[in-house]
This record gives sequence, structure tokens and C-alpha cells, in this order.
Amino acid sequence: MRAVQFTEFGAAPELADVPEPVCPPRGAVIRVRATGLCRSDWHGWMGHDDSISLPHVPGHEFAGEIAELGSEVSAESGWQVGDRVTAPFICACGRCDECRSGNEQVCDAQSQPGFTHWGSFAELVVVDEAELNLIRLPDSLGFVEAASLGCRFATAYRAIVSRSRLAPGEQIAVHGCGGVGLSAIMIAVAAGLRVYGVDVSDAALAAAEKLGAVPVRGGEGAAERIIEASGGGVDVSVDAFGSSETSFASVRSLKKRGRHVQVGLMFGDSALAAMPMDAVIAGELEILGSHGMAAREYPSMLGAVASGDFRPIELVGRRITLDEVPEALAAMSAAGGAGSGMTVVEV
Repeated sequence: MRAVQFTEFGAAPELADVPEPVCPPRGAVIRVRATGLCRSDWHGWMGHDDSISLPHVPGHEFAGEIAELGSEVSAESGWQVGDRVTAPFICACGRCDECRSGNEQVCDAQSQPGFTHWGSFAELVVVDEAELNLIRLPDSLGFVEAASLGCRFATAYRAIVSRSRLAPGEQIAVHGCGGVGLSAIMIAVAAGLRVYGVDVSDAALAAAEKLGAVPVRGGEGAAERIIEASGGGVDVSVDAFGSSETSFASVRSLKKRGRHVQVGLMFGDSALAAMPMDAVIAGELEILGSHGMAAREYPSMLGAVASGDFRPIELVGRRITLDEVPEALAAMSAAGGAGSGMTVVEV
């Protein structure tokens, strides 16, 4: 099959002919029709994830059709070859303590396509534990739109709906208006909340404003600008980018008893980022992490998309082919990353 592969971290990825994946007994092989290009893929390519072995095929937010089912997938599950599906980027085992408690998104034995095994920048990709992790797509949802949900929108949905506990009348700031950030803005605006979109990029701020957010210039002084615009600080602030600067500004922009939600991945020196713990104690602030979304939580999100409450297709800024992935991945190293909006690969 054709796939985008790299053999060294940071070295130029290439489109290559590679062996097709073997279907696990309890898993499935998915024929990829569309897959998102995410900053997490860039982190993996740069060697920031120790679960990756070389050579490697990245890609982790995808939609397609079942090409093969494992020998131990029961007929009673209802899955058939040809079914239109997606899967969470965290595929749970279903057997560990976290899974049994209903927290599959932090499964102790999770697998992640594009990280723990070869991913979806390819014609075929493996999903482990098919009965638990496959998600049926509504007929009204196209593959490109479904792929845009995979990591960034689903992650933002859980961060906003479940982790942040946003309530009517509250205000929220979103730091970083890329794929995750714009998704969070779309979800919060749809809930009727006042949203501040924070970024250093004019294009990203324009995209946030188009979705209904109040644009706020990021960088030095961002927290003070949010406090002034919101009349004393926001109830919830989300770091959707992931850096020492954005996480610190996010916490600083909160009012008393506010909640900071960390969604953007933190690597290197940022993994041990300083926090204004004086403000955390004095204001009884909460610092929360949010890590993906379990398959069982997808139906409510898909229902909202199917009903038109959310339109994630509007967040897709660019569609490319598999041949264009190496250049697009490399472009994320430049200032501004991949730009505003999502890039989706049509396979």
C-alpha cells in the first residue's frame, strides 16, 4: 500500500510502498478515505513521543470503511466489511481499571494509531479492539468532516463539555486558535457563551472572530488584555496550543475559582512549565488536564454535528492528497505552524 513514512526523526518523510497491515484477532483494518494532519503528528515526527519506533507511518485522526475484521470480532457486534467508521485516537483495551471505571480515554494499555503502531497517512490502518473502539458514522457525515472530528474536535468537545464544566453566563478564553482552539471556540459559541480567542497570528484571530469569538492578541500581556476585556477575568481558560507561555497566561487570565484546562501537548522544557501557584492558592483556581475522548462519548457529539448544532467542516482550511503530506508536515516547523484551521488529507 502507499503510505507516508519517515525513517529518522526530523528527516524528510517520503511517500513509499510499504507492506499492508496484518489484522489483529480482535481488531479491524480500515481503508482510509480521509485523515487529518495534526500538530501531534509533527511532535511524533520530531521525536517527542517515546512510543514511536522507526521506521514509522504517522496519522491518527481518520475516517474510512472496514476492509477486514479480526477472527475474534463477534457477529453479534453488528460490524461488517464496508461499514463507514471512525475511531478515537486513543484506542482502549476495555479490560484495565480505567476502562472498567468508564475512563477509556486514559486507558492503562491504550494503543494509538500513528504512535504505538503505524497510522493513517496510508491507504490502510489498524484499529485494535474493534468492538470497543469503532464508531459508526451517520450517513449524513462525509469522510472529510468525520476525519476533522477525530482528534482535535473530539478533544475540544470533551474539554469544553465535560472537563471545564462551563455553565450558562460564564466566559471562556481559548489560547491558540489552531484546530483544537477553533473547535473549542465553535463549541463554546454554540452554547451561547462569551468567548475570547487568543493568538499571535492575524489569520488565526480572524478565523476565531468569524466563529463568534472576541479576538485578543496573544503574547506578552495577553492575560491582562483578557482580564480587561472580560471585566475581571474569565471563568474558564483553555490552553489549546501547549507552551510555557500560553499555559501561564491561561492561568493568569482566570477570575477567582476559575478553571484552567490544559489541552495542548507540553514537551521539552514546557513539560515542566512554571505555574503562578500564588494565584492558584489565593483564588482557589483549578488546573485540569484533558486527554482525548472515549468512543462511548462520540454519539452525543456526532448527533450534534448531524443536527447542525456544530459545523466542523467549516474548520477545514485545506484539503490535500497523500503525496502532499511530507511537505505539509515539514511546513509545521515554520513559525505559525500549519496556519489556522484544519488540513485534511483525502486518500
